[in-house]
Amino acid sequence: MSLEIELKFRIPTDRLAALRRAVATRTAQVQLLAAVYFDTADDALAQARMALRLRCEGGQWVQTLKAEGANPMQRLEHNVLRDAADGGRPTLDLSLHDSHEAGALLARALAGAASLVERYATVVQRTRRVLRLSGASIEIALDEGRITAGAAPSEIREIAFCEIEFELLRGEPRDLLALAARWVARFDLVLDLRSKSERGQMLAQGQTFSAPTRARSLQWPPRASAGQVLWAMLANPLGQLLANASQLADPAGGTPEHLHQLRVGLRRLRAVIKVYADLSPPELVALAPALAALFGKLGAARDLDAMAESLWPALRAAGAPLVELPSDPSAGVDIAALLGAQSTQRLWLDLLGFCQPDPDLPDAVGLKRRELRRLLAEPLRALQRQVWRDADRFDRLDDEARHRLRRRIKRLRYVAELCAGLWPVKTSARFLRGLQQAQTPLGEFNDLVVAQACYLGLAQSDPRAWFAVGWLSARRPALEADCALMLARLAGRRSMLD
Repeated sequence: MSLEIELKFRIPTDRLAALRRAVATRTAQVQLLAAVYFDTADDALAQARMALRLRCEGGQWVQTLKAEGANPMQRLEHNVLRDAADGGRPTLDLSLHDSHEAGALLARALAGAASLVERYATVVQRTRRVLRLSGASIEIALDEGRITAGAAPSEIREIAFCEIEFELLRGEPRDLLALAARWVARFDLVLDLRSKSERGQMLAQGQTFSAPTRARSLQWPPRASAGQVLWAMLANPLGQLLANASQLADPAGGTPEHLHQLRVGLRRLRAVIKVYADLSPPELVALAPALAALFGKLGAARDLDAMAESLWPALRAAGAPLVELPSDPSAGVDIAALLGAQSTQRLWLDLLGFCQPDPDLPDAVGLKRRELRRLLAEPLRALQRQVWRDADRFDRLDDEARHRLRRRIKRLRYVAELCAGLWPVKTSARFLRGLQQAQTPLGEFNDLVVAQACYLGLAQSDPRAWFAVGWLSARRPALEADCALMLARLAGRRSMLD
């Protein structure tokens, strides 16, 4: 079993020629790679975040199985050399992976699934060179090629792609990040976590965009050090936000759900840094303002999306003469440009650096689950006390304080979700369900407050907006009552931290 540590980047069209010259030095090698990827008809491997392929590399066939690693830079990879069958392509032999960790993951993903079929194929011209610096060896590979999918000639679909990869052959992840940062600054590269297999799956399904990546639970090992705890809790939301940012930074753009999930990932990451600031290195805490600024720039666009999903249909049904708000300059953010900016790319690379083990620190003794719960629970209890205090006096809070309460509930929920695997399932599920139930009416109330302020401002120049102002004002008491009820239920529940 090998651990692949790499980063992939999209190349702006106007920088491609210069980047080709930088990669194609005298020591560079050019290789043609042709691969076929396999999955079940219902994409069982893709759903398990795995890829299985046969690839011809300069006349040598290689069977490769890949699976998700511990952080966005890592993937498990198992390669097996294969002999061609009667001068042609070898057949798949899944048993070749049985003795490796990848084989166990493969068996689990395919348990009870249908047989494997060819799903898509790639043809790539790879220009590669190896840089050796400060004891590290890093492969730089410029891949230009095409992906095809479809069984019958009339069904064949095809897309072109061009990407550059930086793979760590020897050294530490920080060496890879430092080199990537220099190339990002030189060629305006944009981090793109989407693999060829993900693009191929998208093509095979006839989709325009990769599916939005949602929050995932964190699986805790039996023992982990305090450092490993922090790395895992950072890597989990970082993977979510970078996956959605990869699609949104693409010229093709993304969907409102990609933007929503990106902001959820940002919230989860910021929650970890804020709640566990005492466990975090100062350099990580120092990134919090940059994350908050980025979140704010993405906020106006998301507010309009939220209104379009809920409030505007209700206003139309009520016969409002003015529904959609005029374009707000603050909402006209170029999401792709914002996410592709060098400042954002530098932020991503800095965050990735905090998800890697520190080679300068000796291996710490792993903590038992009881010790991990004690370590993680106390900062959460302090946050819970703030939530319970404001929940008890919700009717006396102004709108700003109510919004602050909502943010704290989200923060408590996001971090509790990451820690939930350390507590009994029923206890954590009951606690998280209570937080979600309280968060929902508070979110609706916040949307109402934002919309009411927008329409009130508009009414000063357009009298038609007064209908929406009155309608929203009439809804307010019922939403306040819903919030108070759910908050009372939340405070009355037993916390998983008790």
